[in-house]
Amino acid sequence: MVDATHISFRADDRSYFSLLKKEIHSRVSEAGFGTQKMAEIDIIVSEMTSNLFKYAIGGEILLSYGQENGLDYFEIISIDNGPGMADASKMIADGVSTTNTLGHGLGSIKRLSDKFEIYSQKGWGTIALSRIYRETPALKKRPPLEIRRLVVSKPGESVSGDGCYYEMGTDTVKILVADGLGHGIEANKAVNEAVKAFKELHLNDPTDIVRHLHSSIKKTRGMVGTVIVYDIKTKTWKFSGIGNISMKLLNSLSSKNYISYNGIIGHNIPTTMKAQEASNSDYNLMILCSDGIKSRWESSKYPLISKYDLSILAAALYKDFARKTDDMSVVIARSF
Repeated sequence: MVDATHISFRADDRSYFSLLKKEIHSRVSEAGFGTQKMAEIDIIVSEMTSNLFKYAIGGEILLSYGQENGLDYFEIISIDNGPGMADASKMIADGVSTTNTLGHGLGSIKRLSDKFEIYSQKGWGTIALSRIYRETPALKKRPPLEIRRLVVSKPGESVSGDGCYYEMGTDTVKILVADGLGHGIEANKAVNEAVKAFKELHLNDPTDIVRHLHSSIKKTRGMVGTVIVYDIKTKTWKFSGIGNISMKLLNSLSSKNYISYNGIIGHNIPTTMKAQEASNSDYNLMILCSDGIKSRWESSKYPLISKYDLSILAAALYKDFARKTDDMSVVIARSF
């Protein structure tokens, strides 16, 4: 089943911390992580919430359970709205504190994480990422395309009407980003029916894939969606979409917006559609967002963020663009 990749926990009030910690501990236990890993994750969550209470304005914890290179992992992301730090890297060193504490918090999180990064701007806020694998991951050959997803369901809903699915083949990488109409169970059903059809296809033209999805989900309430096919050999992006999922192509110097066709997959789509293309040499980063990306937004809003894990950028977009009143998805792909 395709559903939210991350669960959102309020962390803007100390009274929520006890429930937050218990819920995360329970999920880690259900996933079968060992006692040592569970204890380490407990410490990471405790340090994150402690930092939010001591230093931050607002606060949110995102939790994800996923798999990468055959290894299960938990991803914990802390987000706040300020005051932010001028040099976050200095705060990771043990003994550094802006209050009268021992200053072991961020250093502890880094030591206990298989992957730890922190990004911050004065006046904007801070994002801290911790990724913990069931087993310490071995070094592996870098894939042709790095993909990170951040999908969060509407508050109060048990499932997400947004979804993302991708397949990495020998010659191509295929990505589907979808947003079922409305939210809740019926929207989720539309997305999952589309993913079911997507898995069965052996097509490489994104427009042909969209047309097939259209005919496959007519008994659902429908959805908007974008299909991306990345050709590994030619290093070319091909993409086609219906509806209001925003898409932006970027490189270190410029960016380009992609405008989807009007319609609803499963109900009405244009009879004439044509896939668009872009070369990896022109744009090596692709961002898709179901909640919309402001037309004047540029990656320069986040200085040096391209050096960080893609989950940091996804969390930054989620922080700035999520309305928190609907399902929300951010999908980022970077080619090499």
